[in-house]
This record gives sequence, structure tokens and C-alpha cells, in this order.
Amino acid sequence: MSSVRAAEREMHRGEDEDDERRRQRKLEEALEVKSLRRIISAYLNYPEAAEEDVRRYERSFKMLPPSHKALMSHYPLKFQRLRRCISVNSYFIFSMLQAFEPPLDLSQDIDVRDGPHPERVSYYHDVSGVKSVCSSQSTSTSERMHISNSDQACCGEGSSAVCSPPIGLTTKKEVNNEGHCDSITERHTSGGEYNREMHNCDGNDAIDSNGDVSSPTRTWLDPSLQLHVPLVDVDKVRCIVRNIVRDWAAEGQKERDQCYKPILEELDSLFADRSKESPPACLVPGAGLGRLALEISCLGFISQGNEFSYYMMICSSFILNHSRTAGEWTIYPWIHSNCNSLSDSDQLRPVSVPDIHPASAGITEGFSMCGGDFVEVYNDPNQVGVWDAVVTCFFIDTAHNIVEYIEIISRILKDGGVWINMGPLLYHFAEMYGQDDEMSIELSLEDVKRVALHYGFHFEKEKTIETTYTTNPKSMMQNRYNAAFWTMRKRSAIATEQATP
Repeated sequence: MSSVRAAEREMHRGEDEDDERRRQRKLEEALEVKSLRRIISAYLNYPEAAEEDVRRYERSFKMLPPSHKALMSHYPLKFQRLRRCISVNSYFIFSMLQAFEPPLDLSQDIDVRDGPHPERVSYYHDVSGVKSVCSSQSTSTSERMHISNSDQACCGEGSSAVCSPPIGLTTKKEVNNEGHCDSITERHTSGGEYNREMHNCDGNDAIDSNGDVSSPTRTWLDPSLQLHVPLVDVDKVRCIVRNIVRDWAAEGQKERDQCYKPILEELDSLFADRSKESPPACLVPGAGLGRLALEISCLGFISQGNEFSYYMMICSSFILNHSRTAGEWTIYPWIHSNCNSLSDSDQLRPVSVPDIHPASAGITEGFSMCGGDFVEVYNDPNQVGVWDAVVTCFFIDTAHNIVEYIEIISRILKDGGVWINMGPLLYHFAEMYGQDDEMSIELSLEDVKRVALHYGFHFEKEKTIETTYTTNPKSMMQNRYNAAFWTMRKRSAIATEQATP
């Protein structure tokens, strides 16, 4: 009898643990829904926040004495032009959100007092205008978006796969529900035609901030689901608009030449004998809007970008998957600051994006973008010794613990694999004061190199490169970094032991 009771207790204990796991998964999903709603609300709040800025400019102008107003008689016209530019940016943002396919049901009711960091939502999507191979990572409460025009697509174990292909491609939509994949062939139609002439801020007509998008309105864009968000969240949207210039505009070419070109040339040289049949694999943590990862793919690498910020991931997915032609969109990235402008025409100048059509760029099969925290995604036994190269550009200073970043980079590289880095040490969590008291380990460059040597790296190349980051090239103020550039190679475990004093 005692053995029967013990078995019953063990069974009940197992059921309780299952119930607790289910409750935990439900809570995690509710937190992620709230976080994702907040990010989408930040995008949707962009027009009103920008309009409030213009109203503030107008209030200040009205305070001037008549004699001073007379010297700036063109200002009311400038305010009108600003509003038209805001409408154009809002149309781009709304079109981007229309194309977005959330990995979670955002219409569900949630009652969560405290949410995670608003960007801490896992999201995975493979991007390719040609055949693509789904990556093998899996994490809890995560989604994979797999883009492929092949007949076969794969689902990682424990993950969901959702297709969101480039416009006009017929692909498989696969949903893995408790280990079972159902395939649905689906045709995605174009998301909205518009008249490019309407995107000129000097024109007489302004488009509606909601845009005229032919695809049906997403239920999760319903105003009743929109959250009130702090202005700091809307500032992140403005930052994304500036990042679009850096990665996807001709105007950002100079900055890309400063930052990306040395990396691409180094990869091309180090893997000069790479095979098209078996391309080397390169990981790009902190991939941002995906241009560097795409350029690496075009060099003949299996390239995977990793990005933590869902603000970035929503935008990169739109540009990579839904761009139909080069120069399809017009944005006005510099309108949100009146400081250091040489002229109003410089501040209000349009920028066409993207400067290339991503799907026609000549990418290598296997190009993908993986969303999520670098440590959580790649600190996984399945990642050990997987990558031939890791490229970090303006990334390593995003760490709470930079030592952990270096340790993981060493672990996921193959013996003899290379780590190419470019960027400063502007630690993102430095001088952050709050209730969370977030950890921030802020090493000098000398200490960073010493830690890298400890984890089996040796230097092959090192230099300093002067560069900017999302800087308005026509601004009177140009912030420049003396960025560290290096190539390190990972020794084998035996060589590392022999080299350790």
C-alpha cells in the first residue's frame, strides 16, 4: 500500500508541476503581449507626439513681439510643411504595422501589473527572396518567421513558424502547435499603392496619417487596444527612422563605408576560398535593421542577424520582406530637431528608402534574422562550435556583462573561427539609476582585450576607425567615435591550454 501511495503522491506532484508550468507560460505570454502592445502603441503614438512638437513651436512663435515675427514670416509655412512631413512618416509607419504579423494574439485580454522590458519579446524570422533554411535554435515563448519560396520549410523544436514572405511570393505558412505542423499555402498581396508625388513636403496635398492601405486593418491596431506610452518610447520610434537612413538610404552610404566596409573586406579576405556549395556561417549579433547581415549574405555566407529590439525587428522585417523596388518609400528623418540646421531645406529634405531592393541583392540561401536577447538565444548547448565567424558592430557595449558576451562568442565559434568587431565602449546601462538597479560591467578596452585572451582568442588585426552613428550628414554637429576594430581568431582548446600561463 505504501508503494501505491508513494506513486499517487508522485503523480500528483507531477500534475502540480505541470499546472505551475502552464501558469508560468500563460503569465509569460501575457507579459509579452503587453510589451508588444506597448511597442506598437509607441509607433501609433508617433503622429500625435510629433504634432505636439509642432504645436509647441507655434506657441513659442506666437509669444514673439510683432517686429520679431516679421523677421520670421516664413515660419507658419514651415509649420505646415512639418505637418506634411509628419504625415508622410506616419504613412510609412502605418504601412509597416499593416504588414506586421504578430507572433502572439494581441487582442487577448491581459491583466498584468508589471511587464518586462518593452523590447524583451522573442521573435524569429528567416528572410530570403530565395530558398532559405530555418535555423535550429529554440527558446521558450518564442516564434520563428521563416521566409522561403521552396516547397519545404522547417520548424524548430518547441517553436512556432509563421511565414511572412516578400510581396508576391507564394509560400508555406506553418504553425507548430504542440509539435504538430500544419501547412497552409498562402498568397500575400501588396500592401498599399500610393502616389509618390504626394510624398513631397513642398506639395499642396498632405496624405492622411493613417494612409490608404488596401489590406484589411489589423484588429490589434484598433484604437481601443492602444496604450498610453511615455514620450521616451516615441523617441525610440524617431531613432528607428534615423537608423533607416544609416542602413537603407543612399545618404547613409558614407557611414556604412566607415562601419560595414572594413568588416566586409576582412570577411572577404579571411574566407577567400569559401565554397558556394558549403558556405561559411556568420552570426551578426546586434544586427539592427539588417543591412550588414544582408551584405554578408551577399558575399556568400550563411548569415544570421540577431536583434534584441522589437522596434528594430518590426522595421527590418518590413524592409527586407515587403520592399518591392528600390526607393519605394520616402521618409523625413531629420524633422524632429531644429538644432544645428544649416537651413530649413536641409531639415525638411526627403530621403528615399530602400536604396536597394533586398530580395534582388543576391543573398545566399540561409539568410535569417533571429530576434531575442543574445545571451538567452545563443547560450545554448546546440550553439557550441556552430559559427565560422561572429561579427559585432556597435554591439558589445550593449551588454549588462560584457565578459558574458565574450565568453559566449568564444563558445559558439568553431576552433579557428574569427571574431570581427567594430565599435566603441559606450556602455548602454552605465549611469542608469532606477528601482531595478541593473547590472552594468564597464570594462576599458585594455580589459576587454585581456578577457578575450582568457577565452582563447588571439589578435590578428587591430586598429582604430573614426566613424559616426546615425548622424545627420548636413548637421552642424557631428559626433564621432574612435571605434575599435579588430580581428581575433579562436584557438583550439589544446592551444589555449598551452598558451595559458
